[in-house]
This record gives sequence, C-alpha cells and structure tokens, in this order.
Amino acid sequence: MKFTISREGLLQPLQLVSGAVERRHTLPILSNVLIKVSEGTLWLTGTDLEVELISSVKLSGSFTDGEITVPAKKLVDIIRGINGESNIIFEVEENKAIIKSGRGKYTLSTLSASDYPNLDDWEGEVEFEVKQSDLKGLIEKTHFSMAQQDVRYYLNGMSLETEEHIIRTVATDGHRLALSTLDYVASALPARQVIIPRKGVLEIIRLIDYNDTLVKVQIGSNHIRIYSTDFIFTSKLVDGRFPDYRRVLPKGSDKSVWSSRELLKAAFSRAMILSNEKFKGVRLNLVSGELKITANNPEQEQAEEVVDVNYEGEDLEIGFNVAYLIDVLNVLNSENVIFNLSDANASALIHAEGDESALYVIMPMRL
Repeated sequence: MKFTISREGLLQPLQLVSGAVERRHTLPILSNVLIKVSEGTLWLTGTDLEVELISSVKLSGSFTDGEITVPAKKLVDIIRGINGESNIIFEVEENKAIIKSGRGKYTLSTLSASDYPNLDDWEGEVEFEVKQSDLKGLIEKTHFSMAQQDVRYYLNGMSLETEEHIIRTVATDGHRLALSTLDYVASALPARQVIIPRKGVLEIIRLIDYNDTLVKVQIGSNHIRIYSTDFIFTSKLVDGRFPDYRRVLPKGSDKSVWSSRELLKAAFSRAMILSNEKFKGVRLNLVSGELKITANNPEQEQAEEVVDVNYEGEDLEIGFNVAYLIDVLNVLNSENVIFNLSDANASALIHAEGDESALYVIMPMRL
C-alpha cells in the first residue's frame, strides 16, 4: 500500500476519526486507526467498539490499494508536527508503516487490518435528514442533564425520540430533566425511542456544527448512524427503557417568576461561590416583585443577592442546586426566562419567554 497526500488533506480526517479511538484500551488494536486505500479514495476508521468514525478523502497523487492499522495518537502527532505546506508519502514495507515528508522519515509499527473490529452490518428502521444546526441545538439543549456513571445505566445517555412530525431529545440524572423538541415538517416519522450512550452524544456534538448542511440520521435496532459529507458516525445504543418523562413534567403550577436571564445567571453565579462545595444548595425567597438568593457553606460564609423579578404570588421559600439552575440559564438564549412553581416541595419548570420547545425540570433541595 502506498499513497501521496498533502499534510492538511490527511490531518483533518485523521483528527476527526481519532476521537473515537480507545485511549485506555484492553485490545492493542483499538488504539490504532484503520487506513485503507481503495479505488482512489483514502478511508480512515477509528473505533472503541461502542462508537465508530469513518472519514474519506479523494487521492490526487499516485497510490496503491491496500489496508493496514497504525497507532492513532503517534500518527496524529507526527502529521501535526510536519510543516504545513509539505506533501506526505505513506507506504507499508515488511509490516512497517513508513511516513516520509521532506527530509524526515518515520517508521511505525502496524497490526493487520483483518483483525480490526467492525461494527456489525445492520438495517436502518427510521431515517430522516436534518440540518446540522437543528440537530446540534437539540442535543446541546439537553445533554448536560445526562447522568454520569449512574448504576441506572439507561440514564447515562440521551433519549432520541421520533413521533409523526416531531424529533425530541430528553436527558435526566434523576434530579433534573431537560427536554427539547424540533418540529419536523419534511415527512411523517414512525414512533421510535432510543438511548444514545454518553460517549456517542459527546462525539456527535464534536462532529457537527451550527450550519445549514444536511446530515442523514439512520436508526436501527441497536445502532444509530449519522452520514455527512465529512464523516460516517456510528454508535451502539443503550439497551434499556428510558423513564417516562411526561410523568415528571410539573402540572398545575400556580406561581410564575419572570426575569432577565442574564441578571439571574450573574446573581446565581456569584451566590454559588459561597455555597456548599458538594451540594451547591441555594435558598430562594420570593416576595412580590423580588427574589432573594441566599447561599452558605460549612465555613460559616454567606452570600446574599436580591434580584427584581415579575412575581405577584404568595411568599415562597424553596431550595435548589444552583449549578443546575446555571446550566439551564447557559443553554437558553432568550432575553427573559420563566420559572413555574407551586410549593417548596414541588419541582420547578423553566423555559424561555415565548418559547416552550425546550423545557427544564429541577427538583427542589431540602436546606
């Protein structure tokens, strides 16, 4: 196998697929990237058995077909360190990969491509095309509420749901819930709900941008795949049943707090400095037209913030994890935000003013 390519032409797809490569590997080959030349196209593949990333680039120089695997991190570091204007010659001789550029020559160990694991072939059961910006927005508005290393493994991921003309993402860690909905008018979609694992969700966020380029999403019984002009991304799905989020959404909240998002975020951020480092609890005291935020910690330090709000209900005292509140205010992009409350023991429902396509539920804390 042999091919010639520009440094930039190789570095970009190589960095893209190396994100899927397993760094703390149990199988040595999982730290490698699969390099394949076929019919004038260079294919690069990285996987950790849970997610797989494939990228391709057309070769304009001379080439010889073949395939091999080489250590991903070492190859990325070598190509990144080569002068930006240089051409690279890659060839395989006697089970060694040789990279030449200018007067430099690097020899890497290899492992056979025949031993490289591929995700099983599968059929897509649901398929749709969506703008990258719409898909990224759906995921970024909810992914921060995923659990981390929860024994309820189905919470360590994000639910993706299709239903008629709606695509919905939901994430929860048991203490908070984030839900985002996208109207999909192109066609009617079959009803389907799957759970994308945490690593798959974070990889999708890394791969797609806020632009109008379309990506194709394909959902199978055990996998999800995303096709773009730059990559093919595949992730296994979590085998489990996601909680019924509809039962968590508060109903009959009779108190509404309306305020500036930036004003609240700044006040919560300052109060968090002196909150308990482990529990991040703050006390909210609501009276007509005013919100008082109080935080304290075991060192007997205290923060107090007063914010003008639009509120005309009964006086209310309620506690929350302030980090959860700030997470929500960070992803909302409206000028004003609305909190719907009922009493000190009921969850808060938060959304942007005039937009309920993204809803956030936060359970109260006892302080």
